[in-house]
Amino acid sequence: MIYRKLGRTGWRVSTVSFGAWAIGSAWGHVDSGESLRTLHKAVDRGVNFFDTADVYGDGHSERLLAQLKRERDEEIIIATKAGRRLDPHIADGYNAENLSQFIERSLKNLAVEALDLLQLHCPPTEVYYRPEVFAALDDFVKQGKVRYYGVSVEHVEEALKAIEFPNVQSVQIIFNIFRQRPADLLFNEAERRQVGILARLPLSSGMLTGKLNTKSEFAPDDHRAFNRHGEAFDRGETFSGVDYQVGLQVVEDLRALVPAGTSLTQFALRWILMHEAVTCAIPGAKRPEQVEENVSASDLPPLSSDVMQRVKELYAEKIRPLVHHYW
Repeated sequence: MIYRKLGRTGWRVSTVSFGAWAIGSAWGHVDSGESLRTLHKAVDRGVNFFDTADVYGDGHSERLLAQLKRERDEEIIIATKAGRRLDPHIADGYNAENLSQFIERSLKNLAVEALDLLQLHCPPTEVYYRPEVFAALDDFVKQGKVRYYGVSVEHVEEALKAIEFPNVQSVQIIFNIFRQRPADLLFNEAERRQVGILARLPLSSGMLTGKLNTKSEFAPDDHRAFNRHGEAFDRGETFSGVDYQVGLQVVEDLRALVPAGTSLTQFALRWILMHEAVTCAIPGAKRPEQVEENVSASDLPPLSSDVMQRVKELYAEKIRPLVHHYW
């Protein structure tokens, strides 16, 4: 496992880390026992950074991570998120009182005295133009409730605005072969300001594993079944906003670029890690064998410049017109 520094926190985190959405909710059936075995496998393989949220399974994901910490001696850094419990989910809801309630709930779920990293959970764009929100986060740090904070965003523009606030340590954003816009400007700015980048949905909801096809079926409670057009939340969170059939076609083009002995999953993750501004990719996993495949990408040799160029060309030809100007 390779480790990179996360912002200005002093932490060095595993370049392939663990996204805990799938063991919480919205990805079909999960079994708590298997989820715990999966989490333990991640620690066994050198993962020390786990990303979750208070709404993943209504706190179930956070509680599983609390149990993991009780059962392991290794350093485990947990990032969680707050804000999506708001109903309605509006900018005015991101105030000190509500955030305090969310923080207290996550502290209880995670069984800790301070949250390692708290992230605003894809709030409305207006929130990034409210300095009082970030002043409240600074207060939570002073109170000892939160060690560091960052943001999880939908749009590059939101990320660029967020990192103007000096104590933002990290930006979580969708970045993968199908969503390349963050590399245009955001990455340079993040490096300049020493802000960490957490690449979420690195496998584009499973599309970039190469294991989906035209006959794949998804459970009714899997967002890949119910959110393809943004029915429940931002459509860019499902298959990166790319049409399912188009995604399958481009996956076939990508297969020709994958080195021998490497899976498409590992290729997609290694492509992300070719970008030095990225602190880590946070793929999800529901089974131990998925963790094994994911984390192995950290140890692969660099991709060639020719392969990187061809991926860029495929994106420009077939994906960019569908997603680039939206997010």
